[in-house]
Amino acid sequence: MVNEIFEHAGEHMDKSIEALKRDFASLRTGKVTTSIVDNIKVDYYGTPTPLNQVGSVIATDATTIAITPWEKNLLNDIERAIQEANIGVNPNNDGDFIKLFFPPMTSEQRQEIVKQAKAMAENARVAIRNVRKDANNKIKKREKDKEISEDESKKAQDEVQKITDAHIQQVDDLFKSKEADILKV
Repeated sequence: MVNEIFEHAGEHMDKSIEALKRDFASLRTGKVTTSIVDNIKVDYYGTPTPLNQVGSVIATDATTIAITPWEKNLLNDIERAIQEANIGVNPNNDGDFIKLFFPPMTSEQRQEIVKQAKAMAENARVAIRNVRKDANNKIKKREKDKEISEDESKKAQDEVQKITDAHIQQVDDLFKSKEADILKV
């Protein structure tokens, strides 16, 4: 009966961790990756469309991303979308494709990105704690409705805490790894 609550809580906490991984992927580290532009949407015939669905996006080297649109008439729309996304670089449009040249990061920029990563990690922790709170409330409701005993309720809440602790530890590990990646020169 309470196993469903454990599974539900675990699944939702796993989703929080997956969301954190996606967020971390959008942060810039020492080497440029195409995931930096994953959240950029281009106006494609009136529909906001992810940049990687209107052209090929490749990292040509450690500091350059090249975007080749599948339709040449999208060059200006892509350029505008990149400027509006404010990712720290200006697009260079040569008529066939767009190149993004990322300068080497300063230590201040690295510290700023670490702050962003820390905020993302804290948001993930809060989401996990909210799942824990929901699970505990469901357990307490079952105890109140006399579906489970007080001892079973206490054991179930302890189990929810163990699941929570494991997921919080995953968040901390992911953050430490990402922080080391960002600060590595």
